[in-house]
Amino acid sequence: MTDPTTDNAGLTKLAGDPRASLESLRAEIAKAVVGQDPAVTGLVVALLCRGHVLLEGVPGVAKTLLVRALASALELDTKRVQFTPDLMPSDITGSLVYDTRSAEFSFQPGPVFTHLLLADEINRTPPKTQSSLLEAMEERQVTVDGTPRPLPEPFLVAATQNPVEYEGTYPLPEAQLDRFLLKLTIPLPSRENEIDVLTRHASGFDPRDLRAAGIRPVAGPADLDAARAAVAATTVSPEITAYVVDICRATRESPSLTMGVSPRGATALLSTARAWAWLTGRDYVTPDDVKALALPTLRHRVQLRPEAEMEGVTADSVINAVLAHVPVPR
Repeated sequence: MTDPTTDNAGLTKLAGDPRASLESLRAEIAKAVVGQDPAVTGLVVALLCRGHVLLEGVPGVAKTLLVRALASALELDTKRVQFTPDLMPSDITGSLVYDTRSAEFSFQPGPVFTHLLLADEINRTPPKTQSSLLEAMEERQVTVDGTPRPLPEPFLVAATQNPVEYEGTYPLPEAQLDRFLLKLTIPLPSRENEIDVLTRHASGFDPRDLRAAGIRPVAGPADLDAARAAVAATTVSPEITAYVVDICRATRESPSLTMGVSPRGATALLSTARAWAWLTGRDYVTPDDVKALALPTLRHRVQLRPEAEMEGVTADSVINAVLAHVPVPR
C-alpha cells in the first residue's frame, strides 16, 4: 500500500467529524510506534470494512505494540494470544466449565471475546487451532456446545507471522488466508527511525505503559459507526467495478500463478478502495484508490508456481505487472 499520509495531509479536523477523528489516530499512535503510518492506515481500513489483518514482519518491528496502541487510541478492548504448538481451540474461543456450587455447566469466554484480538505468531499453532478462528472471523460468533455466542462489535483479528522462520511452523491454508482482508508487511525501520526508537528508549519510554507515552483516546466506536456509514455511501461507478474485476481476472491468467484472485478477493478490493477513497476526503472511488490497495488486499490471495518462485518472482511483482497491463478507465 502506498503511504496514505500524502493524500490527506491537509485534512481539516472538525469536531464530530469521524474522518478527522480517524485521521488523528496516526499522530496519536506515532507517540509509541515510529515510522509505520501505512500499517496504521491499513488497520483503520480493515476496521472500516469490518475485516481482519495479517501482519507479516521479522520479530522486533513493533507489531504487537502497534495493535495495542491502536486499541488505546480508539478506546477499544484488546487481548493477546501467544500461539504455540500446544494451544487448543478452546483456549481461544472459551469452554463450558462445571460449577460445583450450582451443579451446572457455565460458559467461560475465551480471549476472542474482545474488540481487537492480537493472534501472535499464528503460524506456530496447528491447523486445528488456526481454524478455530475461522468462524469468529467470518460469522463474528463462536459456537460452543451447539450454542452460538456473538462477539463484541467492532471485532478485528490482527494476526502476526514471521516471514523468515519456517521450522516448527504451520503455514496458513489458502482458505484461511482468504479470510484476511489485508496482508500488511511491516518493514525494518529506516536509519533515522531506528535512531528515534533508541532515543525514546534511552529517555525512559516503556512500551508496556502506553499512558505514560501520552497515548489518549482520540476516536471511539461511535466514530467507527459513522465512518462505516459514510464509506457505504461512497459512490462506485460501473467503470471502477469493471476495473476491479479485470484486475482480478487478469491474475487468474498469469503464467506465474497457479491460483489467481477469487471473486471474494474482488469484493475485498472494491471494499478497501471505497474505505481509502473516503479516508482521503472523497465520496467517490478512482482508479488510483484501487491501485493503492491492490497489493495489501490481493498479495495473500494468489499462489505462485514453484518454478516462478525459484526464479525470484513474488506475489507483489505479479500484481504490479497486472496493474501495469490492465487498461485504466478514464
